[in-house]
Amino acid sequence: MTSDASFTTHVTQRLAALPGVAAVALGGSRAQGRHRPDSDWDFAVYYRDGFTPDAIRGLGWPGEVSEFGAWGGGVFNGGARLTVEDRAIDLHYRELADVERRLAEAREGRFEVERLMFHLAGVPTYLVVAELAVNRVLFGDLPRPSYPAALRRAAHARWSDDARLTLAYADRAHAAHGHVTDVAGAIGRAACEAAHAVSAGRGEWVTNEKTLLDRAGLRDVDEIAGRLTASTLSGAIADTRALLDGALTASRPN
Repeated sequence: MTSDASFTTHVTQRLAALPGVAAVALGGSRAQGRHRPDSDWDFAVYYRDGFTPDAIRGLGWPGEVSEFGAWGGGVFNGGARLTVEDRAIDLHYRELADVERRLAEAREGRFEVERLMFHLAGVPTYLVVAELAVNRVLFGDLPRPSYPAALRRAAHARWSDDARLTLAYADRAHAAHGHVTDVAGAIGRAACEAAHAVSAGRGEWVTNEKTLLDRAGLRDVDEIAGRLTASTLSGAIADTRALLDGALTASRPN
């Protein structure tokens, strides 16, 4: 098997040669030096007119290649799951016009939250801006944005409100009825929402939820969730609220 450096060069050169591709970036744990030997490889192709999923299929790499929009649209508008030299690759399509629009919105403190599989709190549309900031550019030129002050304020406020409302609804609609599963789900979601707020308040980019609670210092929520019973739901919600409120207050931007 080739070295990691040779493998990265090989994949980058093949992707960069495709019509319409303006840049290629490496993301995920491998871009940040936190990967394990079995970690997959996350690549993104940044493109303008002329790029098509058929160009990826034409590389001849085994796997599944989606059409544009097949992954639900929004910030995840498609990609591929491929195997190259016995290594697993996740490839994301990134249309530069959309990325530039999201960057302009982020600088003004505007964003939306989209539903996405495997994300308890959903995914903010400034995800693509976070990728620009933390991913490693392998080919082409891409903006390398700092965290906009307007986004720090807006995202902290929005995620904080979402976390508090999630807990309030669970207390009102489920706790008194002994709905353990519903309350457990609400606690998990509220914790992730609060963690997004903490990260935004600190000006720390987030690209996934895998280490979100740890980075925000909210892993103690596990202990609260672990002692849920039908008779302890209101107390657990109160304890979660206290934990989250402390972190939200400490991370509120000036």
